[in-house]
Amino acid sequence: MKILFVLECAGLMTNGTTASCVRFAKELEAKGHEITIIGCEPDKKINNLNHYIKLEKFHFPIFQGLIEKEGFMFVKIDDAKLVEAIKNTECVHWFLPFKLGKHVKAIADAYNIPCTGAYHLQPDSISSAIHMNYRWLNYFIYKGFQKYLYDISDYIHCPSTMIANKATQYGYKNNFRVISNGISDFWHKVPSEKRPEDKDKIVITMVGRLAREKRQDLLIKAVKASKYENKIQLVLCGQGPDKAKYEKLIKKLKFTNEPRIQFFTQEDLRYFLSSADLYAHCSDAETEGLGCVEAFACGLVPIISDSDVSATKQFAISHHSLFKHGSYKSLANRIDYWIEHPDQVEKYKDIYIKEAESYALPLQVERMEQFFNDAINQKMQGLDKWSTNPTRAEYRYQKRIFKKLLKKGKIDSLPESLQK
Repeated sequence: MKILFVLECAGLMTNGTTASCVRFAKELEAKGHEITIIGCEPDKKINNLNHYIKLEKFHFPIFQGLIEKEGFMFVKIDDAKLVEAIKNTECVHWFLPFKLGKHVKAIADAYNIPCTGAYHLQPDSISSAIHMNYRWLNYFIYKGFQKYLYDISDYIHCPSTMIANKATQYGYKNNFRVISNGISDFWHKVPSEKRPEDKDKIVITMVGRLAREKRQDLLIKAVKASKYENKIQLVLCGQGPDKAKYEKLIKKLKFTNEPRIQFFTQEDLRYFLSSADLYAHCSDAETEGLGCVEAFACGLVPIISDSDVSATKQFAISHHSLFKHGSYKSLANRIDYWIEHPDQVEKYKDIYIKEAESYALPLQVERMEQFFNDAINQKMQGLDKWSTNPTRAEYRYQKRIFKKLLKKGKIDSLPESLQK
């Protein structure tokens, strides 16, 4: 298959959606498919993809600083490039419900090419980032996404059942396919030792961007509230906009063993996770939370927030691995339980390592192949939304795009579907 992946921030490897995009692209290419990615100018780290179409970055007035801090980037729409890429593909897959996705959907429909989508961006994460995590705002964003792009789309990839259920609760009527973003076989327990200064300490860690919705503040406070505070070494793995805030909180609480904030290379992170004792995942909002899977694949027993908008809680095998979301006292209680039951830690280590196999990337890639094939077959049979129930608004949207291209001499003629 020739598949076009469309993601504004595809060049930013600090973004979780980018990581998923690139991971699937590489695995599908290894299986003989031709994958092209459209996105912003890529980081140097993305150096082994066969096909990449670069779009100029768009600097958003006033909010550009916040957008970059959140690891995201918008792009300038180049419809001529999009038309050229879409005409030469068998299936288009957009990752985010923004203007770029809207344009590729319109162009793909005009050329009768199947177009699938994804639900990677949780409205709760947006509202949390701007310090306005209110139900009414989340509702407004969910419905906005729905009206803008999901209502005119068919097959949608969801990384978890939770996000598919949430969208359904808000009235979405798409063909949702729940497929994990998957972890590579790189993530497994390896022989590793703690740093000399951590030898006699209980090392607890969390991996993820240092951002408000990830709630590393809960873990910092929980360690301080633990009965075993003087024996614990907390290590927060990552970087992000709230780093200074967490460093200030750490100084304020005056720990016996001051928590560390570190950024690890992938190789170093695997060795570190293999030597640590416990893992915590405190996020209020997650569409999946693969950092947790990577951690327990390396032999760490996780303690996870039970937030209704966090899919990561699906990984909790024992109820002792769940704590009440937003409560550092509940988290401290769970930390104390696992410290006091080392026999249970050893038991669940093996169970979790086995569980991680369910999220192996090759299995997820097979499901994605089927996902794309089903969308292509639906389009061939004329059973997709555009073929069976085209909307006037979408038709007008297509015409505006192509008439501008025709006027500028970027195309020779309108697609047949627009010549009627």
